[in-house]
Amino acid sequence: MNPSFWHGKRVFLTGHTGFKGSWLSLWLQQLGAHVTGYALEAPSKPSLFETAQVGAGMTSIIGDIRDGAALREAMMKAQPEIVIHMAAQALVRYSYANPVETYATNVMGLVNFFEAVRNTPGIKAVVNVTSDKCYENKEWAWGYRENEAFGGYDPYSNSKACAELVTAGYRSSFFNPEKYAEHGVGLGSGRAGNVIGGGDWAEDRLIPDMVRAIAAGKPVRIRSPHAIRPWQHVLEPLSGYLALAEHLYLQGADFAEGFNFGPHDIDARPVEWIISRLCESWGDGAGWELDPQAGQQPHEAHYLKLDCSKARSRLHWQPRWHLGHTIDMIVAWHQAHARGDDMRALTLAQIDTYQNTAHL
Repeated sequence: MNPSFWHGKRVFLTGHTGFKGSWLSLWLQQLGAHVTGYALEAPSKPSLFETAQVGAGMTSIIGDIRDGAALREAMMKAQPEIVIHMAAQALVRYSYANPVETYATNVMGLVNFFEAVRNTPGIKAVVNVTSDKCYENKEWAWGYRENEAFGGYDPYSNSKACAELVTAGYRSSFFNPEKYAEHGVGLGSGRAGNVIGGGDWAEDRLIPDMVRAIAAGKPVRIRSPHAIRPWQHVLEPLSGYLALAEHLYLQGADFAEGFNFGPHDIDARPVEWIISRLCESWGDGAGWELDPQAGQQPHEAHYLKLDCSKARSRLHWQPRWHLGHTIDMIVAWHQAHARGDDMRALTLAQIDTYQNTAHL
């Protein structure tokens, strides 16, 4: 990712009030891009969007991607060159309780997004962010590649598989790379999962649950201590999305594909390792215990890992922070927040540190 590329670029970002969207909005602001965001109100209180004053350096529009007309109007008014779609219902367990909302947001919301793109002239690069859970999870020991079958056991994961199919359908029908000279739009997708970082207060996520419990002086209750996930700092996949968008802008027809963004194999760790490492970094007697209702929870995948060799070879992307350092950065963020520090300045400082870290 070339930081100078982004200076002055007009970027339209859906989901900018969410955890990942807030980090990306701040990063784009730091790079000198002109950012317009479109999303629902921040999904939690507190939220990174409010705590780091993300809206201060961009045009922030509160809207629902299920409202196609409003989304199209906002995008046309912004006249972006690059659009990144991150708005989603992103929680597995929530999707069991609210499947209609999950599919309406993650599938038809995406269709509305693509229709807005089709009706907005001047767009050159489109990145749709889905999830590692778009793949049919066979619980095998090796990483999934971009050409593996899509699937999804639960409504959330399945909706992300549907989103990849919608993306492929719009790419072949309206943004076909073979007809790039006619439409000039490069459409790619980014697949990542289990991102962690400071400022996430979402319900039913490992790190936010741990931070809340520690702040309350209680042990963290864990459902699946042996489940293995490809943990990574939120800035890792965001750097991948930026790299993909840049390549799509400059060479759209050659990069209009899906790309995985995950950590090195050593950082595909069980939940128990994460908990112990965070408690150690936090100090003050932080600890954890097994949730007594762990056996009564809805199905969640036990093992999932990505093969990111395509992103390394094609986009020259690779992770920069190992998991231990990532956890230290999260602890530093939340302890600074507890002290009442300037969280916009601290978040931008962590972005700057990441950007200036050499690749592993």
